[in-house]
Amino acid sequence: MKKTIFIALLAIFSLSAAPAFAATSSTDATEATTEATTKLSAEEISNYRARVEEIREMDKSDMSASEKSELKSELKDIKATMHRDGTFIYIGGSTLVIIIILLLIL
Repeated sequence: MKKTIFIALLAIFSLSAAPAFAATSSTDATEATTEATTKLSAEEISNYRARVEEIREMDKSDMSASEKSELKSELKDIKATMHRDGTFIYIGGSTLVIIIILLLIL
């Protein structure tokens, strides 16, 4: 009996402590609102995707090292822009395992 009460209290206190440590500062809140207003439009996303496909289809065998480096940095910039604006979904390994287990159970 004492052990179950202890575990229940421990669970309650540990779950209630998480929001206290998750508070954001005022600068984080302003950055979040700025990021929300700078979302990419569908046209910009399609332009980026077209440019990436164009770069992938290029014949890079006769390019110099500096040209290849410029293309690589351009691709990195496009990738950073797409990730910054939330146009991707990240699923971790443990989350994937949990989803598969739930699908098998249900």
